[in-house]
This record gives sequence, structure tokens and C-alpha cells, in this order.
Amino acid sequence: MGRRVPGTYRATMATTLKPARPSPGAGGYPLDAGHFDEAFAATGAPRRPYAELLDALARCDLAALRERVRSNVRAAGLQFGPDREIDVDPVPRLLTAEEWEAVEPGLRQRARALNAFVTDAYGPQRIFDAGVVPRRLLETSEGYEPVMRGLIDPEAPPATVAGLDLVRDGDGEFRVLEDNLRMPSGACYAFAVREVVAPELETELRPHDLDQGYVEAMRAAILAAAPDGRGEPKAVILSDGPENGAWYEHERFGRELGLAVVAPEQLEASRGRLFARRGREREQIDVIYRRLDEDRLCEPDGSLTDLGELLLPALRSGRVRCLNCFGTGLADDKLTHAYVERMVEFYLGDEPLLRSVPSFDLSDESARAEAMERLEELVIKPRGGFGGHGVTIMPRATEPQRKRALGLLRRRPEHFIAQETVAISTHPTVCGSSLQPRHLDLRPFVVSGPEGETAMTGGLTRYAQKAGEMVVNSSQGGGCKDTWVVDGEQG
Repeated sequence: MGRRVPGTYRATMATTLKPARPSPGAGGYPLDAGHFDEAFAATGAPRRPYAELLDALARCDLAALRERVRSNVRAAGLQFGPDREIDVDPVPRLLTAEEWEAVEPGLRQRARALNAFVTDAYGPQRIFDAGVVPRRLLETSEGYEPVMRGLIDPEAPPATVAGLDLVRDGDGEFRVLEDNLRMPSGACYAFAVREVVAPELETELRPHDLDQGYVEAMRAAILAAAPDGRGEPKAVILSDGPENGAWYEHERFGRELGLAVVAPEQLEASRGRLFARRGREREQIDVIYRRLDEDRLCEPDGSLTDLGELLLPALRSGRVRCLNCFGTGLADDKLTHAYVERMVEFYLGDEPLLRSVPSFDLSDESARAEAMERLEELVIKPRGGFGGHGVTIMPRATEPQRKRALGLLRRRPEHFIAQETVAISTHPTVCGSSLQPRHLDLRPFVVSGPEGETAMTGGLTRYAQKAGEMVVNSSQGGGCKDTWVVDGEQG
């Protein structure tokens, strides 16, 4: 048998290969025996702490509730991209404080290990020399930025913000589906979704504050990254501008953190320094929080991009530091995800507290042979993909989709990973005037700064709008839910 990387978990395949017969929950809500439903147990009884919320929803006009939330979204200008209003469902996802306390340490641990990996990859490369992670990962990753070698300060986490995509499997256990360190978005959307949903719900449940020091930790991390000797450092958020899908978040973080949001054309480089120009005035910049879609400093042939010409001299001089720096896309590589549990053990000397959804390294001959034998059961992902693009869920794919995926794997297996299929959990969602189950994930956020890691209390829940759909990303039409962490006695 070939070797998978890492872990021994195998997802239950029955619900993806042969749909289970739905069973009725409370009020006729359809339960699928193969999927963990967040709100209802298999018996149809509400799970703790959902009883109070479900009673409140039963007393209201669901269609009117959804319309009020939609009106709040419009009033807040909550958009994804320049012309797409975010779809927000009014039914929040609930986690007990005990559930969250079990997950949060694993989030912080994973962010710490991934930051150690990125720092090592652009520094001494110990993990590759030790054979814990194959060097071919570094040599073939689209996210690796060679010109950043030696430019990452080992004392400052290269990814100040990490967003980890969690799913619940058929047993209700949280698993890490993907890691996002390059440019994770959603933190400010989580704040905004809370603001448009919570006022419309008449319930005695009281969610914990999402922030609880998250924004302050982010501010501290940004200022701490400034080069030595800068008494009052100047930091900016570097953005593409309104055409960026997360422009709402860029603007809001600018307000929350008291930082200017600038585009590359507003920057000037001079003698190893970087300046932001405003009219006739210009101001020296010490720290950049990068939120650009463009993240390459050099072309495939090694020549510098326009962005590289602008920023690299200042980065090399040490007069500018970049947070979520260029090259952190290495950690977003789907093949990197396959080795994160080993990174936790190698860099931290700990057992992983959160388990990954296991993956097959298709560059490894034995792992590839095993994956090809089970291909109809697996999910195929391009290593450099994001937002759900290019993903083929083989048990649900059409015959043309399967043939295309198989052809790509046979031609360029090193560009893909195969991942175990997970029976992703469902959650009650307003559809018309009733509640229907929709699949969802959770993106919590971790800030890494001078005082360690700080996790947002909850994060952003994303859901698929179509029945049975598994891809929940906003770029693929998914919507958002508020995530409430509540004290157990409230339920």
C-alpha cells in the first residue's frame, strides 16, 4: 500500500457514493444520516445549545427575517468585490464555550508551526535537510518566492494573519481542510455579519464578543514589525483598490487600525526607502500589511515584476517590513497542508491538537499508486488553487469531469493533491419560508504577534447556497453566517 500524508483518518464514503435517505428532524427538517447536522441530533432532537435559538426562529416569519438581514447588508455596504452583495443567512451557527476552548489551542498551535515553516523555508531549511518534508515541495511550489530567501526576520512571524478552513466530519469532529497564510480574508466580514444579524434575532442567547483583543493584537503585531530605531513607525495596508474582492475589509481594517490604505501606484522607492505619496506630500513607510491579489516579486524567468522593482530594494535594505509577506503562499500550497502535522512535531515538539483532512502526495510514487486505486472516492485539488477553483469531488463529479481530472493527473500529477472526502456537516438555513440543511465550513483567524497568537472568538462561517453543494467559498457563490460562541448553560 502507498503512504498517505499524514494520519490514519478515513472519511465515511456512504453518503457521497450513495445518498442516504433523509430522516425528518423537528418541524420536518430533513436530516441526512451520513452528515453531522450542527443543530439536530440523529433523533431529530435539538443539539445543545440550539433549543433556545430554534424556539425563537419558530416564532418568527423566516422570510421577513431574511429580508431584514438583507436590508441591513445593503445599508452596511457589505460586498464581495465591486458589485456583489454578500449573501448573509440570519441563522447563526452556535458553538458552546467548551467546544471553542477545545478548538482554539489547536488553531494557535497550527499558526505557530506554519510560521516556523515559512521562516525556515526562507532561511536554514532544516525541515528539508532532515527529510521531514520533501525538498521537491519547495522546488515545485507556485507559492515559493526565491528572492525572499534570507529576507524574513526569524523574530517576526511572516504571516501575521492566518485563516484556517475547518470542516466537521460525519462524527462531528473538526478537521483542517486548508490553510491560508498568503492573504486570508474574512475577519472584518465576520464583524460585519454579527452587526447585521444579531439585532434581528429575539433570543436570550448572548454570543461572546468576536474581537476579545483580536484587533488590538493585530495593531500591536503591525507596530512591533517596524525596523529598529523607528520610534513612531508608519504602517499602511497595501491593496489593489476597489476592484479587489475584499475591498470592504481593506477599508474597514484601515479604520479599525488607523492605517492608510494605499495602492502600489501611490508608493515611491528611493535609496532603499519606501514612501507613500499623498498629493504633494510623501511619508516614509516602515511596515506594509499586504492585501494585494498580485503576490509575485519575480517572473518565472527570474526577472523582477513591476512590484518587485518597487518593493524589493526596500525589503533588502531592511528599512521596510512586510506582514503576510511575499512568499507566504508557500504555506497555502495544498501539498504543504499534507505535512503540517509533521511540522507541529518538528518545530514545536508537540502532538497536533487539530488534525488535517489527510492528503496524498501525488509526487510520491507509492502514494500516487494508492490514490489512483481509490480515485473515485477522493477529492482532487490543484496545489496552487484557491477559492474552490479547479476542485473535483470525484464521488459527485460528472463523467466528463472525472475524465478531465484523470487526464490532468496522468499528465502532471505533481501539480495536484488527492484528499480524503469528508461528509461535511450541515446547518439549518433559511430557504424561502422554511429551514433547510446546507453544508458549511468555518474560517477562524489567528494573529501572530509579539505576545504570541491570538484567535478571534469564532470566526466566519461560510455555507453553500444549493442543496448538496459542497463548495462554500464566496468566490463560488457561497454565503456567510454569524458564528456564536455561547456559554453552555444558555442552551
